[in-house]
Amino acid sequence: MKIIFCIFFGYLIGTLSPSALISKVKKKNIRNSGTGNLGATNVMLNFGKAYGVLVMLFDVFKAYLTVKLAAYLCPVDAIVPLVAGTAVVVGHIYPFYMRFKGGKGLASFGGLVLAYDPTAFLILMLLGVTLMLVLNYAVFIPLSASALFPVFVGFHTSYSTPAIIAALVAGVILIIAHIDNLAATFDGTAPKIRDYLKNSFISK
Repeated sequence: MKIIFCIFFGYLIGTLSPSALISKVKKKNIRNSGTGNLGATNVMLNFGKAYGVLVMLFDVFKAYLTVKLAAYLCPVDAIVPLVAGTAVVVGHIYPFYMRFKGGKGLASFGGLVLAYDPTAFLILMLLGVTLMLVLNYAVFIPLSASALFPVFVGFHTSYSTPAIIAALVAGVILIIAHIDNLAATFDGTAPKIRDYLKNSFISK
């Protein structure tokens, strides 16, 4: 029953979208511009960096707090916080009241990792940013994080199969959300990060 509650509660928390609220207040449908989704990156492209950072922090901490709450309710069951955090990611990507079209879920996935293992979060963030800069595409952040998080969960839980499966599910969901970005990267049409950073620096 606790797992069912955490799934239900986590999903509902995940559907909370400051991106949608800001878009409504600003009277601009950001689905029709930028990246076309309700994520922090698109909010930044449409309304500026301050709004983008605000949305990103909200999306991180809604997952973080949900995982911590689940860990508090079930302190002896390692899988429950993972399931709750995964439900937040699902709710963020597939909100029921927006025709199951939300954001990409990276910030919420980051909140899940941060709450579960801060060391893993730092390692995955540093590795992801390094890969992004070296390989020149942003998609390598979610790709590397989703692939390696189950490894950290395995170490953390003495290779508990249910916990590893829960982490794998979260990673697979994240990859599915970024499948378009991955395809654009492989066919060379995705924006190159170094060019974007160079242009941003010059524009200042």
